[in-house]
Amino acid sequence: MDRWVGKIAVVTGASSGIGAAIAEALVKEGIIVVGVARRLDNLKALSTSLKGAKGKLYAKQCDVTKEDELLGTFEWVNTELGGIDILVNNAGVWSTNRVIDGNIKEFRKLLDLNVLASAVSLQKAVASMQRRNVAGHIININSVAGHWLPGQASSLYPATKHAITTITETVRRELSLANSKIKITSVSPGFVKTDIMRASGVANHEQFFDNLPHLQPKSVVDAVLYILGTPEDVQVMELTLCPVGEKAF
Repeated sequence: MDRWVGKIAVVTGASSGIGAAIAEALVKEGIIVVGVARRLDNLKALSTSLKGAKGKLYAKQCDVTKEDELLGTFEWVNTELGGIDILVNNAGVWSTNRVIDGNIKEFRKLLDLNVLASAVSLQKAVASMQRRNVAGHIININSVAGHWLPGQASSLYPATKHAITTITETVRRELSLANSKIKITSVSPGFVKTDIMRASGVANHEQFFDNLPHLQPKSVVDAVLYILGTPEDVQVMELTLCPVGEKAF
């Protein structure tokens, strides 16, 4: 991880859960992190808690589904901090509805947040890395639902995560054909105990994980640190992790 000290990372969905845990860990490793999320108070609280750490957290309020805010955020990073070395595409939303009786508003939210925002962020990060000729790294926080279908209703969520699987491999091949040293990795966890169920409007979200095998955000953080710590000639294409005993997939 020493080669990342002082480098710039952008982490989306950094106000809670996996995103906040990743942002915190990267700052402690000496990385300058731009935490991106809608809930500015949460970001500021996290930034305050990390004062004195080896790195630094910039709190950047942004709704990644709004094009002007997302593009403005990446422009700010390039202008104020010089560019991006690491992108962690983490922002996302889930659903417990069925496709056959879902609604267009929910469909659009899932696609805009889980797919389009990730693709645009990825594109802007690659452009920043290529402009500066750096061997950066993009990590897409995917899901096991991006590789096979879950056993419960989840609307277009599995489709959005299958899209992330395909986008990751498509970009890996594009970068390879361009003789680029930029890496891209998909990280696919099973159920992780985070705020996503409340944010997704799941009924009884407080009890959702009570009898369900699940991971803690730290497990995903450890996976991200492992990936970033690999030698420059090693490409981790996919890392899948599930809690022992998970039976939903």
